[in-house]
Amino acid sequence: MRKFLSATCVFFAATVALSANWPNWRGPTLNGVSTETGLPTHWSTTQNVAWKLAMPAFSGSTPIIWGDRVFLNVATGRDTGELELWAIDRNKKDVVWKRAIAGGNNFQRKQNMSSPSPVTDGKRVWVMTGVGVLKAFDFDGKEIWARDIQKDYGYFGLNWGYASSPLLYQNALYVQVLHGMKTDAASYVLRIDADSGKTMWRQERLTNAPRESPDSYTTPTVLTHDGRTEIIITGGDVVSGHDPASGKELWRATILNPTGRTDYRIVASPLIAAGLIISPSRNDPLAAIRPGGSGEVAGTHVAWSFSRGPDVPTPVSDGTYLYVVNETGVVYCLNVKTGELVYGPNRLPNDFYSASPTLADGKIYVTGETTGITTVYKQGPAFEIIASNKLDEGCNPYCQSSVAVSQGQLFLRTSANLWVIGERKAK
Repeated sequence: MRKFLSATCVFFAATVALSANWPNWRGPTLNGVSTETGLPTHWSTTQNVAWKLAMPAFSGSTPIIWGDRVFLNVATGRDTGELELWAIDRNKKDVVWKRAIAGGNNFQRKQNMSSPSPVTDGKRVWVMTGVGVLKAFDFDGKEIWARDIQKDYGYFGLNWGYASSPLLYQNALYVQVLHGMKTDAASYVLRIDADSGKTMWRQERLTNAPRESPDSYTTPTVLTHDGRTEIIITGGDVVSGHDPASGKELWRATILNPTGRTDYRIVASPLIAAGLIISPSRNDPLAAIRPGGSGEVAGTHVAWSFSRGPDVPTPVSDGTYLYVVNETGVVYCLNVKTGELVYGPNRLPNDFYSASPTLADGKIYVTGETTGITTVYKQGPAFEIIASNKLDEGCNPYCQSSVAVSQGQLFLRTSANLWVIGERKAK
């Protein structure tokens, strides 16, 4: 455990410089946590709004921020039209360039094809789409390279449409395609060179999961433990750790579908907290796995399990507590090390919740899907709602994007607008 904490401290120290940015879906430390303080708590359409920018359609994609640039994966229509990457200047408060990513936007049950969030290293930005086109641009909007993953490796056969965001780690993109409902093709994970766009390896990820249960909408994360770095993947009834250099599966835990259901697709992504791999499934179980295993570890490395986990939102942790928001707005708080229930069930405003909670400044922020209300509640062992902030526009049809944090401001994406809440702090 001491070695794990040491490695974790190195990782977090390396990301301190990123703390003013939000470079990917789950922020600078890949877990939905910001270290910023003095963030807004209350707002409305007229209070605490720095600026807003009209959106052509809803998207599940989270705003990505680096310095003066904000990047958005944009669908020009709800269920038709084009997919574009927008670059917004925070000083001008407007779009400075738009670049075509792909055509063929369509609506698949609940989402359009703009759901994957972009990722940036501060010099380049990469963006994936639900139609399989993956592109790289520099900050001036010059296209560096382009790939069509479906053209190269076959049709995405997910029941609800592809939505996983790419993971950027050490100048490589890790892209998962875990599917099975609408295809007999194998699931797989890719490592793609960030400079050239070339595939460095393609690792098939085997599963015996039936019907819809192979489908996964999760985003990979990174674990470093005892000198070994792993790419963590969830879906197809299992959690697995992979060698970044080769893609080889180092271990797996076959625990995410204990009754063998045929509809156990996974939406909420894994995260690393307090030395554990937190692995949601479709509500039951939410499992915590100890690192360091080899082969099948279901019988040896499961630290704890909770039967009322989330279906859609990814949990968030401060290292002491794990904050769980389920899709109906019921919240729980667990001791992240033991899985012991600290509080819950408690309720957020009545709504459906797809956005994942963001933790910052002693508070948890989470937005409802149809009302557009962002609830702010207190970090810690007692449940207390601080504010429920409505932007008076609703979300027609959906508000699925998670709150992003950068330089004292909150970035909220609704169906109608990108809202920027609070005053920007000095760089």
